[in-house]
Amino acid sequence: MTDTPAARPVQSNTPPADPAPPATPPPGTAPPLLAPAAADPLRRSRTSALWVGVIVFAAVLVLLLIFVLQNTQPVLISYLGATGEVPLAVAMLLATAAGILLTAAAGSLRIRQLRRRLPRRRGL
Repeated sequence: MTDTPAARPVQSNTPPADPAPPATPPPGTAPPLLAPAAADPLRRSRTSALWVGVIVFAAVLVLLLIFVLQNTQPVLISYLGATGEVPLAVAMLLATAAGILLTAAAGSLRIRQLRRRLPRRRGL
């Protein structure tokens, strides 16, 4: 075999085909991802969560007011020997409040029971 120019590997002094990425993205493309803290200046905070809670609470109060105004007919309530007439909405709201209190009491007892079963962590 002879050493011909066609058989020899060609060495090139040209730079590689992949150029370095540009410092700024071309127009119409998404900017590079930033650090999580600086990524979104409008990210959620405790204050924004509180604001959402206030808005939801206000909406619930408006719905509750509508409920009370539409259910004003008196009803006779008897409980453990006590009898009285109250508007239907008040009777239903009292029953709801009693149910919430019973649920909260049962949940609190369960949480206390589970916390007693967990081992205590020292040094915190």
